[in-house]
Amino acid sequence: MTALARLRRLWLDVHLWIGVGLLVLLIPVSVSGSILVWHDQLDRAMYAERYAVSGPQAARPAAEYAAAAERAFAGRAVLTQIRWPQEAGDPVVAVGRLNGEPGPGGRPRTLNVWIDPPTAKVLASGETSRSFTMVMHRLHGSLMVPGVGRKIVGWLGWAMTISCVTGLWLWWPRRGGFTKGLRWRRSPSTMFNLHHMAGFWICLPLAVLSLTGVYISFPQTSRALFGVEQPAQRGGGGPGRFAPPVPDPELTLAEAVARAQAAAPGAALASVSLPTRGQEPAWRVQLRTPGAEQPRTVEIVDATGQAKAGRGGAGGGPDPLSRWMRQVHDGHDMGLVWQVIIFLGGIAPAVLGVTGFVMWLRRTLRRRRITRQLAGGPEPAVSPAPGE
Repeated sequence: MTALARLRRLWLDVHLWIGVGLLVLLIPVSVSGSILVWHDQLDRAMYAERYAVSGPQAARPAAEYAAAAERAFAGRAVLTQIRWPQEAGDPVVAVGRLNGEPGPGGRPRTLNVWIDPPTAKVLASGETSRSFTMVMHRLHGSLMVPGVGRKIVGWLGWAMTISCVTGLWLWWPRRGGFTKGLRWRRSPSTMFNLHHMAGFWICLPLAVLSLTGVYISFPQTSRALFGVEQPAQRGGGGPGRFAPPVPDPELTLAEAVARAQAAAPGAALASVSLPTRGQEPAWRVQLRTPGAEQPRTVEIVDATGQAKAGRGGAGGGPDPLSRWMRQVHDGHDMGLVWQVIIFLGGIAPAVLGVTGFVMWLRRTLRRRRITRQLAGGPEPAVSPAPGE
């Protein structure tokens, strides 16, 4: 056996064992990722009452939206954030921290209230963590495994990347040119042809999705690798990122908003987060300025009313690289073509996994048949298709 043949045999073993060994984990991660490409559309279809707005104009003051949310909370939750519509047809969303025991991983449970922008009328309320799309988010991001689930998904991303590289090597025709590999009937076996054809066309996008998923799963390591500054802890330390809101802020919501808007004249409100317990509790106000892609963040120190430049914006993380990685991974604002490619990239591992498993099973049966023939025993009842 030549060195090239031995290397090909090694790549085949690696490729098969990744597919067969991790099939049960890869399919839920990939299929849930396909579903999440259409996150917004699914939400609007499944929870239409949340989006039954009477108009696009958010004409009411922030305090009025807060009062509507408080009435809907009915003492079950404490207001932590208000988000203004990003697009025409979106509602105002108020987020409250539910009283009682936290959810998985110590993350606080939240209650959302969807509010009509022109009238401040409550449209609906509910725990988004129990919605279909949020369940898909947890399945995709952590396999619903508390603590280590996100790291497991990150290592699955590395495994999928290796599978793409070895799969491309194995796809490459051993005899003939590149175009030979593009033929459908490279083998009499439909499973073989489907596996190789689907694998080739989705290989590069799937590798991109896998590597961006690795970046998202290991954010601190990824930022250090690319030389990106790590985000500062909000609130100056103290209780941490799940810190509860300050029970009695010094400033009112209206005062905090007014001070933030004074620091950025002409900007429109994007969101307001109430101060949380820490060394220096501050209101976090995001403002949309004309011509800017990301909202500008202004922090208003609750004790003094001082306005400071905040860090971070909406979508994907506090730095442009992290935002871009997440945008590529989930397809947000990337256009319909890339979203369709991502959708197919999520379906492909399921197709490749099933066809690869059948090919592996037939390969195993073929080896047993040959072994039995050499030993003079009877052949197994199932015979594999040729060409695999």
